[in-house]
Amino acid sequence: MTDSLFYTEILESISHIPAAEWNQLITDPDASPFIRHEYLEAMELSGSVSVSTGWQPCHFAVRRRNNDELLCAMPAYLKKHSYGEFVFDWAWANAYQQNGLQYYPKLLSAIPFTPVSGSRVVGDHQEAQEILIATCVQWIKEQNISSMHMLFPCSASEELLKKFNFLRRESIQFHWQNHSLERPSEKLSDFHEFLYTLNKKRRNNILRERQSVEEAGILFEHMPGSSMQASDWDDFYTFYASNYINHGNAPYLTRSFFEIIGKTMAEYIHVIFAIKENRRIASSLLFRNRSPNERVYGRYWGSTEYVSNLHFETAYYQSIEFCIREKISIFEGGAQGEHKIHRGLLPVNLYSMHYLVDDRFANAVQNFLEQEGNSMHKYLNELVEHQPIKKS
Repeated sequence: MTDSLFYTEILESISHIPAAEWNQLITDPDASPFIRHEYLEAMELSGSVSVSTGWQPCHFAVRRRNNDELLCAMPAYLKKHSYGEFVFDWAWANAYQQNGLQYYPKLLSAIPFTPVSGSRVVGDHQEAQEILIATCVQWIKEQNISSMHMLFPCSASEELLKKFNFLRRESIQFHWQNHSLERPSEKLSDFHEFLYTLNKKRRNNILRERQSVEEAGILFEHMPGSSMQASDWDDFYTFYASNYINHGNAPYLTRSFFEIIGKTMAEYIHVIFAIKENRRIASSLLFRNRSPNERVYGRYWGSTEYVSNLHFETAYYQSIEFCIREKISIFEGGAQGEHKIHRGLLPVNLYSMHYLVDDRFANAVQNFLEQEGNSMHKYLNELVEHQPIKKS
């Protein structure tokens, strides 16, 4: 789609946009590191996203015609399946198939394999943003693509997408928040103070879980990304891959992906290793956004040896201690997992946006999403009502 003042590009690789040009569009000081050019490019350079993995890069960008200035851009992929998204539309795909229609490929704007909310259209130029979304809608119709989906966008995107009849789908995650009950304007001083923000039942449960890991002789090693060497990434990848293999799946991300981000995004990375008898047996990876209201994002837990409660300790309690020590405001523990609320992570409402070209399916999906949304809000209210945090 063209305009007298602007033009749109559809790019088969994010490498076609210089990193500095892309990153300067990220104006939100609290943006996650996952929308950065380095992260998205690592996905492509490592082969983690590609035609062969069912994630064909298909990025959109809008430039000013007279000087080629980049005004806004959006990471997007043509998907041959729905794996690695954390928003489940398999039933929609089956309904298309049963009616003799093709659901795949679909156009997806998301951070691959990363269920984290944030900007998907980067750049603040409002007219360019509208041109970008209008181009996407026109393009999928011209290419006979069934639908477009934007996963976990920031709230500013919702009004823009509603102009183009996108449908909202509700979702829930669990995030830990660093603030003191006794001093609401201040952060927690230590893990002990965090425990006493919880009711007695949950506090004692966490103490028992931590004690069992300690009695098993497990120690922990925290490594900032700048300290990670190739051998450390080898260890980490062994644990990461084992988590998928143990569930009968191949890992989404390649070893090369972690090697690349270890070089290009070291300042955003923190790795936790669990050690037993001088051997590393598990790990968890954290990303931090380095903003004034800093967040940490928990990713990619894995282990090669079972120890009771090791998952909770490595992926949650060590991460919470790290956040308290570093005065970090929020820890996002990843997708799904009602068990997280018992460990002090509280429910948060997220959403995704969906556009289906076929009006019949769009109407059916809209009815489904309204019912699902009512159930989701009821469930969220129940979770909030039974959260383990003491009243201040």
